Amino acid sequence: MDYIKINDSDNVCVALNALKAGEKITIGNESVVTNSDIPAGHKVALKDIGAGEDIIKYGNRIGLAKEDIKAGDHVHTHNIKTALGDLLEYKYVPKIKEIKNTAHESFRGFRRANGKAGVRNEIWIIPTVGCVNNIAQAIERRAKSLVRGSVEDVIAFVHPYGCSQMGDDQENTRKILADMINHHNAGGVLVLGLGCENSNIPVLKDYLGDIDESRVKFLISQEVEDEIETGVTLIEELIDNIADEKREEIDASELIIGMKCGGSDGLSGITANPIVGEFSDILISKGGSTILTEVPEMFGAETLLMERCKDRETFEKTVALINDFKMYFKNHNQTIYENPSPGNKAGGISTLEDKSLGCTQKSGSAKVVDVLSYGETLKTKGLNLLSSPGNDLVAATALAMSGAHIVLFTTGRGTPFASPVPTLKIATNSRLAKAKENWIDFNAGRMIEDKSKDELANDLFKLVLEVASGKKVKSEIAGFHDFAIFKQGVTL
Repeated sequence: MDYIKINDSDNVCVALNALKAGEKITIGNESVVTNSDIPAGHKVALKDIGAGEDIIKYGNRIGLAKEDIKAGDHVHTHNIKTALGDLLEYKYVPKIKEIKNTAHESFRGFRRANGKAGVRNEIWIIPTVGCVNNIAQAIERRAKSLVRGSVEDVIAFVHPYGCSQMGDDQENTRKILADMINHHNAGGVLVLGLGCENSNIPVLKDYLGDIDESRVKFLISQEVEDEIETGVTLIEELIDNIADEKREEIDASELIIGMKCGGSDGLSGITANPIVGEFSDILISKGGSTILTEVPEMFGAETLLMERCKDRETFEKTVALINDFKMYFKNHNQTIYENPSPGNKAGGISTLEDKSLGCTQKSGSAKVVDVLSYGETLKTKGLNLLSSPGNDLVAATALAMSGAHIVLFTTGRGTPFASPVPTLKIATNSRLAKAKENWIDFNAGRMIEDKSKDELANDLFKLVLEVASGKKVKSEIAGFHDFAIFKQGVTL
């Protein structure tokens, strides 16, 4: 396949491979000839489109023609503009599809004392403030030699926050740090404080709920003579506590999977994102849960999510999710639709609607059961929406902190980053999968070559079960573990 018309009502097709000027495109009984070279992932007009008329892709408007466009023309940022407005009013017109239950499956994970399931048995070092980042990393280096038994790694998750913050900004940091300390992929946690910071250990304890002192240790650096030596001793105690724990069969209904895309291209909404959407439906059919985030990349496709909300209350929460994030842009005097990125545009994405309609393909067809605020953990099984920006590191961290065991990350251009949980990279095209084998875990590009969406979604589901059972993803093999908190307010 060299090109594809995604929906019967589309007036553009997408080049799956680069097309030369003068190439004939035949779809059904209609043919056009390209008027210029068309890069892979970019759009070609299938008919004449007048200035001001809708450009249709995915069966939906992705923008307006800035000028007259002839059949066979390259359709991109030079001749298409966004049609989106600012704050909008929405009506709840439900179109809900119930996902049929399918046979149970399982993975081999770690059962925690509180009943939660984890897919890793790691020791995490969580600084309460950026002032002790170097101490955290020094303890990590010393403690890695102590790893034994079922303990898989010792990881320090450094960040620049925890002090000199105010109001909701400080509150967000405290919620995220508490989520991190309570995360079920961590068999043991060392909470490392300085002693004089705003988000100090006594304050954080109020956010943690019941504390298992065999699993969570606290160290205030200003109160000990040698904080590194003391930290290593505490890590050794944590390792001794969990080294003999074993993986056991756990039903896949307990899995929570985050879904994110970045470095997208024109194939993201054709291959990788629809495959992840089909995966989401499969997991939900087995009682599991998925979380979709990056709210600014829902703009322009939000009504497709709203009509799938399980009830009016969930619909109203989704409306607030969208409009509150638009107000975040406006309150900072920023353009709401400052998207897509230069890399997205180079890959063939022309407008935010174009990007969003591809992005939301990851949600599959299941109903939306809940909307989570930033730092809030999942409560309702099924498809959840999460408030977070589109930034890759911030959004992937937010997914993990809402309870995701694993993050699925689709990309058309590639990225090596990770998150606090296994971050499984899915290439939209085979060229990327072959060129960056050290980054990519799964090739969705085969969907336009030799495998169907259903086959690839089932392959992805099997791979996720393997990762949940201990198989390392490429970023883990490389030793990458990133952590980023959403900065929203004044720094003192």
